[in-house]
Amino acid sequence: MTASTGDRVVRVRWMPGADRLRAVCHCSAEREFDDPVELWEWLLAHSASHES
Repeated sequence: MTASTGDRVVRVRWMPGADRLRAVCHCSAEREFDDPVELWEWLLAHSASHES
């Protein structure tokens, strides 16, 4: 899944063979999660930190 806001793209990738998801910010920061809610909370908060 990819979400785009202007020129900033964030991605959520399912890791084959596992029940884990990887969040990738447009700044290339990455983090793995078991819970999709935690993933989106981190991803949206992390992206917002680029606005300041």
